Amino acid sequence: MRDTAVNESFATKSVGEIVAEDWRAAAVFERFGIDFCCGGRRSVADACRSAGIDVAAVERAVEALPPVEPGDHVSQLPVDRLIDHILLTHHAYVRAALPRIVSYLAKLIQVHGGRHPELSRIAATFDGLGDELLQHMRKEEHVLFPYIQELFDEEGPIACPFGTVENPIRMMEREHDAAGVQLHELRTLTGNYTPPPDGCATYRVCFEELAEFDRDLHRHIHLENNVLFPKAVELEASRN
Repeated sequence: MRDTAVNESFATKSVGEIVAEDWRAAAVFERFGIDFCCGGRRSVADACRSAGIDVAAVERAVEALPPVEPGDHVSQLPVDRLIDHILLTHHAYVRAALPRIVSYLAKLIQVHGGRHPELSRIAATFDGLGDELLQHMRKEEHVLFPYIQELFDEEGPIACPFGTVENPIRMMEREHDAAGVQLHELRTLTGNYTPPPDGCATYRVCFEELAEFDRDLHRHIHLENNVLFPKAVELEASRN
């Protein structure tokens, strides 16, 4: 029998808000098959309804998380430190991981491509995702993030080169959605990053790397969509 005793404030919050309050809730949503980054603006109730999940079960799992240690909330960092965290943790990771995974996939195609033709599609999808991410990060690093940093540093009105910060944010969110589609395709092509029975050690390592890339990109997109971007919109509004 379904448990209908649900805290309405939990059910009506967005998935992104719940994860912003406690990052560890991301693992709970993942366990229930709920997208917390690109789908972070949906209410918990809507997300659970789409996934066929009992909201009360999700709420219990989130409430069962142990108390958070002080300083454990990346989402509570001031904007300048949050930007630094995204750059040094997530942008740096993407640039380090891309060539490593591309190399593994090339080796797998050479050795196992005959028996596993799906490897070519996996490599092509990952190459496309990587190219788009590199362009995406350059736009953030050279255009959007410097403007958000200026909003944080300066007092009073600031001239905005793109009308409002919401315009580049919308573009970045569309690109995040596109990355989410490519991640879904990778999960499908790899059987949720499960190597085949005849897979060698490189196969297992490569798929573990792909799984970690997926997890990191989810955290990365969540911090931008659900934490940094709303803070930037609030900052801009406070300057006008």
